Amino acid sequence: MLSRVANSTYWVNRYIERAENYARFMGVNFSLALDLPPEVPPQWGPIIITMAEEASFRQLYGAPTRDHVVQFVTFDTRNPNSILSCLWAARENARSIRESISREMWEHLNQFYLKVRERADKRNHDLNDLQDFYTEVKMGSQLFFGIVDSTITRNEGWHFGRVGRFLERADKTSRFVDIKYFILLPDPNTVGAPIDLLHWTAVLKSASAYNMYRQAYGVINPTQIVEFLFLDKKFPRSVIHCLRQAETSLYEISGTSLTSRYSNSAEKKLSRLCSEFEFVDVKEIFDFGLHEYIDQFQARNNEVAADIFNTFFALKPVGEQSS
Repeated sequence: MLSRVANSTYWVNRYIERAENYARFMGVNFSLALDLPPEVPPQWGPIIITMAEEASFRQLYGAPTRDHVVQFVTFDTRNPNSILSCLWAARENARSIRESISREMWEHLNQFYLKVRERADKRNHDLNDLQDFYTEVKMGSQLFFGIVDSTITRNEGWHFGRVGRFLERADKTSRFVDIKYFILLPDPNTVGAPIDLLHWTAVLKSASAYNMYRQAYGVINPTQIVEFLFLDKKFPRSVIHCLRQAETSLYEISGTSLTSRYSNSAEKKLSRLCSEFEFVDVKEIFDFGLHEYIDQFQARNNEVAADIFNTFFALKPVGEQSS
């Protein structure tokens, strides 16, 4: 497979997953704002901090009000990670490889982008129905991945798409948990209070994990929530599950058996990260510091993505390619 095609396939999936997760951020925060007691102000600033976009946001908007955050995260094309920007980037990558994807994929992605852009073109956004809009973005993203899995041959392209999707999903699941840290940071006295449990419930709903968590654990408990979202191997949005799925596809691309030694630096770093998640327990995560552990994971996940780029997508001199 051409590296150009592989790179675009990887990023189509990654951008769609990113758009879906930012829709999750916003949708759940709207619901949380309705559930909070009247004396507790809604928390919009932590979304920007967790997205690592605080500097660019403040330069463009200043204070993180609801309207400003909605515009920046959803429709602002000056933000390369807004929902609209992600869908545009996914569409452009898909356009460049139309011969390598299914017709159904392209038609859905094109319609999906145009629908969101049509909403962005409206000067006044009715905040009352934004919750429905974010649900539509989630459903559109999930439908896209369903189309991919039902129309694409399980070849290298499919596996590159899975690597991008699951690395992105692992990163965003960690950010769902991390946003709780920034909400609590101003007032640690709320830990253990009813509002604390309300926030943790919102974290579960962000990852569509509420029902499965309640089946597994019953009561809302922060330690068990972190354990479920990070270390549960059977839940499809947990960090360990996503890393294992990405690892499986990465080894399929190179043709290396998972029981054999790694064949490149990307496999080495991802397998090492997977192994550490296999043997860590939730107590060790909290002893290390939840926010610090998440920061470290995100940095290492980014290193894996950089190594994937250098191994499969980066242009190399002819001599280096031959060697």
